[in-house]
Amino acid sequence: MKETVLDVLMYLFDNYMESDIELSADEESLQRQLMEAGFSEIEIGKAFSWLEGLAEQQGALPIDPNCSLRVYTNRELERLSVEGRGFLLFLEQIGVLDPATRELTIDRVMALETDDIDLDHLKWVVLMVLFNQPGHEAALAWMEDLVFNTAQEYLH
Repeated sequence: MKETVLDVLMYLFDNYMESDIELSADEESLQRQLMEAGFSEIEIGKAFSWLEGLAEQQGALPIDPNCSLRVYTNRELERLSVEGRGFLLFLEQIGVLDPATRELTIDRVMALETDDIDLDHLKWVVLMVLFNQPGHEAALAWMEDLVFNTAQEYLH
């Protein structure tokens, strides 16, 4: 079974983030538990690096929300589908993302080192970014509802 960094991150979020475990304080124990769950040591290490990168950038992108226009690089265009870019724009328009959290989301998508970022994966990245940003509780709740209630059908 080929597990990716995103699989490890989703597993961590789903099983540990809600319990407020300090990742750095118990990293060895978490690594052991993740290996027992079937993840490779390499992917686990990459996942911890990804989370450290997210923590390091917390509040580091001061962007004026009134002057933000996003132009994607060629590499970003290759990684983020039209559907994904449209979803990010939608989230920004309804106030779930602001320009800083949008940029952090794009940065974390690019840090995944994978070419196949589908919409569901993008939703998880947004969820993890918002979880790590103080003051975004309402946006986080909206994203949690979207990610965890995807089985719900909508009438047209």
